[in-house]
Parts: sequence; C-alpha cells; structure tokens
Amino acid sequence: MRRLVPDVWSLGAGLIALLVLAPVASVIWLAFHPVENIWPHLISTVLPRYLGNTLYLMLGVGVLTALVGTGAAWLVSMYRFAGSRWLDYALLFPLAIPGYVGAYALVDFFDYSGVVQTALRAGFGWTDARDYWFPGVRTREMAVLVLSAALYPYVYLLARAAFREQSNCTYEVARALGTGPWAMFWRVGLPLARPAIAMGVALALMETVADFGTVDHFGVQTLTTGIFSVWLSGGNAGGAAQISLVILALVVMLLGVERVSRRNARFHGMSRASRPLAPQQLTGPKGWAATFACLIPFGVGFVLPVSVMLGHAVKKPDAWVSPGLLGALGNTIVVGGVAAVLTVGGALFLVYGVRMARRGVPRLVLPLTSVGYAAPGTVLAVGVLIPLAAMDHHLADGILGLTGYDPGLVMTGTAFALVLAYMVRFFGIAQGAVDAAFGRVSPSLPMAARSLGRGPSGTLREVYLPLMRGSVATALLVVFVDCVKELPATLLLRPFNYNTLATRVYEQASLERLGDAAPAALLVMLVGLAAVWVMAHTNRA
Repeated sequence: MRRLVPDVWSLGAGLIALLVLAPVASVIWLAFHPVENIWPHLISTVLPRYLGNTLYLMLGVGVLTALVGTGAAWLVSMYRFAGSRWLDYALLFPLAIPGYVGAYALVDFFDYSGVVQTALRAGFGWTDARDYWFPGVRTREMAVLVLSAALYPYVYLLARAAFREQSNCTYEVARALGTGPWAMFWRVGLPLARPAIAMGVALALMETVADFGTVDHFGVQTLTTGIFSVWLSGGNAGGAAQISLVILALVVMLLGVERVSRRNARFHGMSRASRPLAPQQLTGPKGWAATFACLIPFGVGFVLPVSVMLGHAVKKPDAWVSPGLLGALGNTIVVGGVAAVLTVGGALFLVYGVRMARRGVPRLVLPLTSVGYAAPGTVLAVGVLIPLAAMDHHLADGILGLTGYDPGLVMTGTAFALVLAYMVRFFGIAQGAVDAAFGRVSPSLPMAARSLGRGPSGTLREVYLPLMRGSVATALLVVFVDCVKELPATLLLRPFNYNTLATRVYEQASLERLGDAAPAALLVMLVGLAAVWVMAHTNRA
C-alpha cells in the first residue's frame, strides 16, 4: 500500500511540474482544436512572411552574436591590452538593456529628426532628406543589429568561461609546434569552446524568436507580432495558437540541432596539474585595435541606449514624479517580487522533492519543466489566458448561482495570470540555479542530519537552506530582473489600466514620447545592471 500511495514530495513535485507544463500543453491543444481553423488562410497569406522574417532575424543574430561574443571573449581571455580588465566586465553590461530599449534609442539617435541627421544637415547646409543619402533606420538589418548588441553577452559569457577553463599547456604545445595566433584560435581554442558557444548562440536565438518590442518598433512582421495581429486585431485565438505552435516547433528544432551537433563530441581536461591561461601582452597598434574592437559592441549595446535615455530624462525631469511612473514602479515590484518568490520556492520544492521521492517519475519530469524558458512570452500568454478565462467565467457563474454575488474575473481580471506566466516562463532559470546549489552540498551533511532525527523538511530548513543562501538569493534576483524586462507576456496578460515599467516604456515610446519613457527605461536598466553585476562576480575567473 505504501508503494501505491504517492509520498508528499512526489505528489508536490508532480503538481508543480503540471502547473509549469500546462500552458504549453494548452497551446498545443488549442492549435489542433481551434474554434475557427484559419490555418489554410495563414499559410496562403501572412505565415510565409512571418516565418521568413523570423528566420532572417535568427540567421543574422546568430552570425553576429557568434562573431562578436566569441571574438570579444577570446581577446579578453588570451590577451592583456589597454582597458582589457574593465572591458572584461563592461562587455556584459548590454545584457541589462532590453532589446526594445535599444531599438528606441537607436531610432531616436539616427532617425531623420535624430542627433546624427540633424547635425549633418546643420553642418553641410542641407535642407531635407532629398539633399543627401542616409541608410534606412527602421529596417530588418537594424533590427538584427539591435538584437545582436543586446544578446551577444550570452555567447560572450559562456565562451569566456570556456576559454578560461582550458589549460595553458595546450597552447604552449601549439606555440612550440609553430602555431600562430589565428591558427591558435581556429585549431585549438574554438574547437574546445564550441559547445559553450553553441549554447550561447542557441540562447540568443531563442530570445530573438521571443522578441516583440524590438521588431514591432522596426516594423518587422515576425511570428511573434503575428500572434498579436491574429489574436488582438483578428480576434482569433485558435489562429494565434497555431502560430504559437510554429514558434514552439522552431525552438524545439533549434534545441535539437544544438544537441545533435555535439552528440559525438567529447571535451576533457587531461591533467589535474593543468595550469590556467597566461594572457599575453598586446601593445602598440595591435593592442589599440583589440581595445577598439571590444569598445564597439559595448558602445552600441550599452553606451548608446543609456546616453539617449539619460538625455531625454534630463530634458524632462518632471517625468520622474509622474503618477504613471510611480504606479508602474509599484506594480513591477509587487508582481515581479511575488513571481520571483513563488518561482524560486516552487523550484526548491520540486528539486528537493525529486531528490527525496521514492519513485523515478519525478526525475523524468524534472527536465521538462525547463521548457517554459524556451517558450516565448507570447506563446505562454496564449496558453495561460485562454484556459484561465474559461475557468474564470465558470467560477464566477458558479459563485453567482450559489451566493448571488458576482466576484468578477478573479484570475484574468487581476495580476494572477501575469504572475503565473512569469512563473512558467522563468521556472527553468530558478530550477537550474537551485539544482546546481543542491549539488554543491556534500551528501554527508544531510545524511548526518537524518541520523540525528531530522526529517526531510527539517533537513531542508536546517542544512540545505543555510548553505544555499547565496544561490537562492541570486536566483531570486535573476528571476525578478527577467520579470521586470518581460514585455510581450505582460502586454497580453496585464489587467485593464495596469502598467509595469516595461509596458510603460513600450506605450510611451510607441507614442514617440521618449521623454516620458526614459525614466522607466532607466529603472529597468538599473535593475538589469544589478543582475549583471551578480553574474559577473559569480563567473569571474
């Protein structure tokens, strides 16, 4: 009978996994059972354009992030040059800048009325755009540039760690055999770091597929913007679910290609006595060239958006005390904080429950709970809102019939749906951090606690949590920051007249009111910098 009855940990882990996986399952169900099947219409009209633009962005961002992230990681890991020590951390700063903020800043800086073109007209005496040629700003290519500037730190962070984990002995042998700097990179460093680079590019591509604010500002119609058009403008939830299914298929294919590409590859450290890398000094033109090469992505990805937003914020100081900003800040702190606590708490229970469960089923379910991070916010919004709306109406009708009181929409009319979407979206981040923290605790410590009479909950409370405080705090911060930056899911799931910092930036920038959007954008970037600082110090060599 004890084998038939599930234990508390298995049951709890199963319920949490079910909660995380339900929105994705809902999207699949809605896509195959739409109220009105517009799939043939989508294929014959807009879907090829949506898919083509999405693939174009993925190709461009994949190539640029791989080149910039890997090149910058190689330079700061292998060489010492002017500014290399602070650039080692500064190259991570663009990770704090949401892509949509970078898009608003770049367009504002280079557009017809921006600083650059205004200075050109004033300097050369030109009167209008017919007097000179200037490249288009709201184009797919500029969208690729902005997304690459915001996402290359994924590749840089992983590639830098991979290069620094390599043994200096390998490079000494290569130099002794006459290998030059370029051959050293192509034949030694790059092959050994390829799995980390592939994972970084995969993360950047998943963020590209999930992006809405950037492509919307540049007028590029992708699969993500297609969900908004079909669902909100066309009123067809089934069609939105079908487009969401295409996005999920792209993400699954992307993960599959990445795994297959390194299926037969094995990378091992061959000696316990391996020495860390000894960076070589670069001086003269080569050293300044390396500094300039690292300053370009840092300038485009961080300095430009921060400078533009600071300029607008200084010009309009009254925007800092706007009731709309203060309300958005309060909503962001409450919703992001609640989502972060529930997400990390659920991850703690799930990971510990899997370790304590008497059955192997939770262990099989655990990797699946990371799927939410791969699913874009728009996809999760479809999977969360439609089922919750149906449940909400049934619940309200039931309460009204029993008590005569109409409670309204309890789940979709409040921030409940938004918190749930955040939990599903970022559960994989919390789970990964918590699982790694559990793995760093010596098994002898909980065994000793159990031998002294502590139960599973007592062992978790008195042994694991004190040793994991730093990792849990880091997970809370990272999840909170991601909740602050999340835009598409927030736009679709927020209650009426409910703004967060991200949606306020989007709304004000869409109205070309960057002065009102700048304070919220700067607050988002400031919160992001806190997470980048934590990651930089956690991953320092």
